[in-house]
Amino acid sequence: MHAPLIIDIAGKALTDADRARLAHPLVGGIILFARNWESRSALVQLCAQIKAIKPDLLICVDHEGGRVQRFRTDGFTHLPSMRHFGQMWMDDGQGSKHRPGSGAMRAMNAATAAGYVLGAELRACAVDFSFTPVLDLDYGESSVIGDRSFHRDPRVVAMLAKSLMHGLLQAGMGNCGKHFPGHGFVKADSHVDIPVDGRSLSAILAEDAAPYPWLSSVLTAVMPAHVIYPKVDKRPAGFSEKWLKDVLRSRLRYDGAIFSDDLSMEGARRINGSVISYTEAALAALSAGCDMVLLCNQSLGLGAHVDELLDGMDDALRSGRWQPDEDSESRRLALLPETVPQPWDELMRQPAYQDALDLLG
Repeated sequence: MHAPLIIDIAGKALTDADRARLAHPLVGGIILFARNWESRSALVQLCAQIKAIKPDLLICVDHEGGRVQRFRTDGFTHLPSMRHFGQMWMDDGQGSKHRPGSGAMRAMNAATAAGYVLGAELRACAVDFSFTPVLDLDYGESSVIGDRSFHRDPRVVAMLAKSLMHGLLQAGMGNCGKHFPGHGFVKADSHVDIPVDGRSLSAILAEDAAPYPWLSSVLTAVMPAHVIYPKVDKRPAGFSEKWLKDVLRSRLRYDGAIFSDDLSMEGARRINGSVISYTEAALAALSAGCDMVLLCNQSLGLGAHVDELLDGMDDALRSGRWQPDEDSESRRLALLPETVPQPWDELMRQPAYQDALDLLG
């Protein structure tokens, strides 16, 4: 059964209602937030409780570094923003005696170290997957992207992102390039607004979307932007067959998983000027080419919106308005780590981990 729904929970431990929602056959994963964090031991216990419900539930988190890092205490390394590595790239000095070489080489080494530390620490707590890295370009205009971006130059973004992905891979974790085809050019925040990017397809492909074909062989997941590009399609990219099937899949030859961004965001549920339901938004995203859809930050309201989505998807399945996709389910399962999590204390003694911390220091 294709399980395309990624949902969240309100607290630091599972309630009976949480367990029932996670056990639903259409739920394929959970996304954790800072509100779910108390300590490493509590996180390990929470992840064990989740896996006890269904072992193939994908445990996800937005854990990029900088200002987007959900777990920051109890031993977790506070990782730098991605802009830090872009600035390091531009520093062509000789570095210190411990880090000789050009700025570009030092930046790539440091980005690999960051990916390894990020992935290894999460895996040591049994978290499967992080939605990182940001591939958006830094135009200096977007407050929601800002220092989450590596650089303005798509070539630098691609090289640093590939380095970070290599570190994640060393830790046994996949990656997620976001926000396709690019969120950095627009000022509006899609969490609370509906950004519109009026540039042409050729302009976007030459700049913002350029990292995606360069990284197509190493990207394991992509998340589209809740941005409208009216010269390409009147729908936001995450609901657009033109962007996801015609451009991303066919033209750019990407064959990995596609996640929708959070369906609770303002930019997510307004199509052709009309506000649609969570179920309609999920069906639109899946029909456009997403393999999985996220609904976050709604279980704070006693899970009413999550239950609404589950009921709506059940009805869509029964009525034939939606059909499970075996290929999509295979892409979801491929994101699950193949290695057993290494205990935290063992990780702390690993020379590779200590070397990575030194590169970040």
